[in-house]
Amino acid sequence: MADSWDTQNQSKKESLDYATAKVKIAKYCAYQERAHYEVEQKLYSYGLYSDQVEELLAWLITENYVNEIRYATAFVGGKFRIKKWGRVKIKQQLEQKRVTQICIEKALLVIDEEEYIATMQQLILQKWQTTSANNIYELRNKVAKFAIGKGYEADKVWPLAKTIIN
Repeated sequence: MADSWDTQNQSKKESLDYATAKVKIAKYCAYQERAHYEVEQKLYSYGLYSDQVEELLAWLITENYVNEIRYATAFVGGKFRIKKWGRVKIKQQLEQKRVTQICIEKALLVIDEEEYIATMQQLILQKWQTTSANNIYELRNKVAKFAIGKGYEADKVWPLAKTIIN
């Protein structure tokens, strides 16, 4: 019984040939936007050599399956509108995915400043209504730390928290 398990696991670990990997990675990239780094890691997981990975990555970029600015813009829009993340947290996550600073800066421009402040204000109000504290200073501290933890800039959070919670 142990032998059949080993052969099943070994067959899953075998590398894909170049043509199969090309079809598979094209589907992977067509499904949703991907960062270059994610695609590169996926290609290596197929058991390809670095020259094959570079060649396929270049092909994916040429055929517009992978576009780092498009990925970063979609990422920023989604994380801000759906998860209500601030710029700091979004930037950190994009850096983890090894997106270039230029792409990050361009993508962050998608966030409208008025909408950003309104979202931050809404988060602070919601947290304020559901948080209990012994005094106003402790309450402000808890609410501000929450907003900063969501990725909003401390220099924008504190003045807003002070005007809302007084």
